[in-house]
Amino acid sequence: MSKKNPFSEVANKSVEELAQLEAELAAKRFTLRFQHAVGQVENTAEIRKTRRELARVKTALAQKLS
Repeated sequence: MSKKNPFSEVANKSVEELAQLEAELAAKRFTLRFQHAVGQVENTAEIRKTRRELARVKTALAQKLS
């Protein structure tokens, strides 16, 4: 992702790629949430980064489908 516009990298992907990326990020977020609850997450900023990236993917997917 570029520093200027992190959305532009995601917006250029196809619908199939976005759907696959959404599934991967959702699984990663799920895992991180459980690890955080148990106290196994070393980098808590990763939770925030994953959540925001998932939101970007969902937004791009909604724009492409509408």
